[in-house]
Order: sequence, then C-alpha cells, then structure tokens
Amino acid sequence: MPLYKTIHVNSTTQILVWKVTESFQELLEQVVLNDTNRIRLDGMKSEMHQRAFLSVRKLLQETGHTDLDLYYDEVGKPHLNGERHISITHSHNFSAIIISDETVGIDIELQRDKIIRIADKFCDSEFQFLSPSFATEKTQEYIRKLTVIWGAKEAIFKIRNEKGISFKDHIKVDTFELESKQTIAELHFDNLVKDFDIYFEEIEEFTLVYALEK
Repeated sequence: MPLYKTIHVNSTTQILVWKVTESFQELLEQVVLNDTNRIRLDGMKSEMHQRAFLSVRKLLQETGHTDLDLYYDEVGKPHLNGERHISITHSHNFSAIIISDETVGIDIELQRDKIIRIADKFCDSEFQFLSPSFATEKTQEYIRKLTVIWGAKEAIFKIRNEKGISFKDHIKVDTFELESKQTIAELHFDNLVKDFDIYFEEIEEFTLVYALEK
C-alpha cells in the first residue's frame, strides 16, 4: 500500500510509517539496493523480514533518499550520508523511519500479552507507577503501558548503541498516562547521564515510540 502515515515532529524531524501489504517481488521491483544490502537481503531466511527490509527502502525513497545514501557502522547502527540522523524499526507488517537533524531513535512493537511475563527483565523503577491489576478491563492498559516503556528503552538504546547498556538497570522511564502520549526518560551508564523526550502513539495494535536526546 502507499505510505501509511507521516508525522512531522518538528521543523527538522520527520517520521514515516509503512504498512507492508505488497509481495516480496513487488517491493523488490520498486527499490534500489546497494551491493552490501543486496547480499544482506539474500541472506534473510524469513520473507517477512525481507519485505520489512525492502519497505524501509520504500520509506527512504519517500524522503528523497535511497539505499545508496544509507550505511551501517561497525555496531550495526544506520547512518545517512551527510549530517542527518536516522533510526529504523519494523515489527510484523509495519515499518517506520525517523530522520532528523537531532539525535533520535524509534521503535514499533506489537502489543502482546507476553510482555507481562517479561516485564521484570526490563522494568525496575517503573513498577512504582505501574499498577498491574489483572482485572479484565485493566490488563490491556497494563500491556499498553509496558509496550511504551519497552519501546522507549529500545529507542534510547538505538541512539547510544553501546555494549553493556541494560534496559532494566540503566534506562529509567518517568511516570506517564497513555492519553498524554509523551514522557521523559534518563540513561545512566558508566559516567554518562543523558535525558530524553519520549513520544508515543498507537497504530492499530502496535505502539510507535520515538526518543529525542535533550
């Protein structure tokens, strides 16, 4: 399908979201790939991953870039040629990119019950404002909040991308309500302290979260 959604965060930051409905062949015919990424694509065993990979290149083309402008550093973080920052995410049939003059990270996640079982592996201080009531009407809200927290920590990790960062021990997400669609977070790692503005919204059964370094 065409571009699903564009979000103009500010004058220098833009998010584009793609819902993948095309076949692998349809996407492949519509994008340009550099030699390195063609090899990466051919090595992917899952067609879902291949289609997500190609849909990200469709998003790049929507911004006037191509795969030829994109490269990855030694730890796998994506970069654009020039001075603009990029972050990439995909989950199931959704892909998204954020491009900015600022340091940014993005994540999209399907809202799933499974996140309740693993919450203690990535949450610590956040349990002070989470109220895990398992009454039917509250369980979905708990899942939605946990998905925001995971997405925020993933987005921050993508910005720093440093070995040893623990979601549970080093990244703290402040209290928030789902209706507010924003919060703040802190990264404390070694001697580094960084603050981030966190924004989020729900797209169908997914949660899109993005972080801007203050």
